[in-house]
Amino acid sequence: MPLLRIPILFLASLLISPGLFSEEKRPNIVFFLADDLGWTGLSSFGSDFYETPNLDRLASEGMKFTDAYAACTVCSPTRASIMTGMYPARLHLTSFIPGQDRPFARMKIPDWTKGLEFSLTTLPEALQSAGYRTIHVGKWHLNFPGEPEDPTQHGFDFSENKPPGTKGYFLSEKFVKEAGKDSPYLTDHLADLAVEQIAKNSSDPFFLYFAFHVPHTPIQGREDLVEEYSEEVDPGAIHNNPTYAAMVKSMDMAVGRVVAALEEQGIGDDTLIVFTSDNGGLTQRYGKHDHFTENLPLRRGKGSAYEGGVRVPAIVKWPGVTGAGETCDEPILTIDYYSTFLEIAGAELDEKLRTEIDGASLVPLLRDSGASLNRDLFWHFPHYHAGGDSPYSAIRSGDWRLIEFHEDGGLELYRLDADIGESKNLAATEAETASALHTKLKAWRKSVGAQMPMVNPNFDPARATETGKRKRKK
Repeated sequence: MPLLRIPILFLASLLISPGLFSEEKRPNIVFFLADDLGWTGLSSFGSDFYETPNLDRLASEGMKFTDAYAACTVCSPTRASIMTGMYPARLHLTSFIPGQDRPFARMKIPDWTKGLEFSLTTLPEALQSAGYRTIHVGKWHLNFPGEPEDPTQHGFDFSENKPPGTKGYFLSEKFVKEAGKDSPYLTDHLADLAVEQIAKNSSDPFFLYFAFHVPHTPIQGREDLVEEYSEEVDPGAIHNNPTYAAMVKSMDMAVGRVVAALEEQGIGDDTLIVFTSDNGGLTQRYGKHDHFTENLPLRRGKGSAYEGGVRVPAIVKWPGVTGAGETCDEPILTIDYYSTFLEIAGAELDEKLRTEIDGASLVPLLRDSGASLNRDLFWHFPHYHAGGDSPYSAIRSGDWRLIEFHEDGGLELYRLDADIGESKNLAATEAETASALHTKLKAWRKSVGAQMPMVNPNFDPARATETGKRKRKK
């Protein structure tokens, strides 16, 4: 199926549904996206060390999704899925930008799309057409290599990321002094920007996309918080890295500041808040990167084919709709936020556009946590990753999850309700189920035009893990 290529002016005529919110104000939308935060990365999702009181409060006041997923095991494809409502496989944007090539590995990766194409109608563009002010703060990671990062070309009215001179998570001394900052920490600066933008745009509906850099490497925390957590480390705990804990705490503090700003402006009850992550936490030791966190009871983490690579925390608070402390066990994916936000914004897709978008609106689940979307979920990663596995595809259907590894065609089948850690491969004993799911997976790949890895004529077992550069094709 071809990519969606709809001019924005034409899109506006298709999106706006007059009168849908005629008797109530359309809600503001605040979307928080963490970077590399695993499923158990919040205390309300099971961490035995990380402290996240502000996010825990959101979970207690809204709806917590236990089976939420990122569209990919690495970041850029997931971010693209949020911006378009499409599977990364359909977009051919299937790895982190610019990606990593292994010229001597068993499989040759496809010539994939290394950036968000301008022909796509993004979420902020669609919301602009519905009358929303669109704001981006933080990470983008969707520009083509060598091109400037400019989310305003993709529908954001305002966008700001790292100030010049920032090294890792610390602002330059010059910037801190000239800007009169109380903190040199990047996450605090981004929270400042978000609070400023809320104050400037509180009179009209707005969409705020706050994309954190934390807790992605480099692992650097605010010194005061690192010192605080260093005194609380329990070596026997699953989570025990004080610097990582400080990064998570800074993220939570930023969320708290944004929520406080909404309440201060008197728009807290008029704002939908969503929090999730772009992929699982980094758990594998590789190169200069160490083992910083853990996703247990899930298997593995970022870059891998298993649940630890794609299952993430997710919280939605929609005042007047989601009940306090509700839990939803229905599987959801980051492709779903596009359709969800358009429905909540009072916009409506015509039937043709609806068939091009892969995600489903989560509004039925937000109104009834026991509802079902009655569908399967899919993943396709035709790449290698330094901290993960070889190229793979996967499907979740009900409680079943099937993984196909493309190097040897091997299948692994797990029953997640009985084996969330994916420890017992049932592909041989449940051969009929494995075959049926494999058929579904192959049919889905064909329907979205998924690019497949090919046998590499330059395969060299002795050099299979070496990395190399590929020519960048735009």
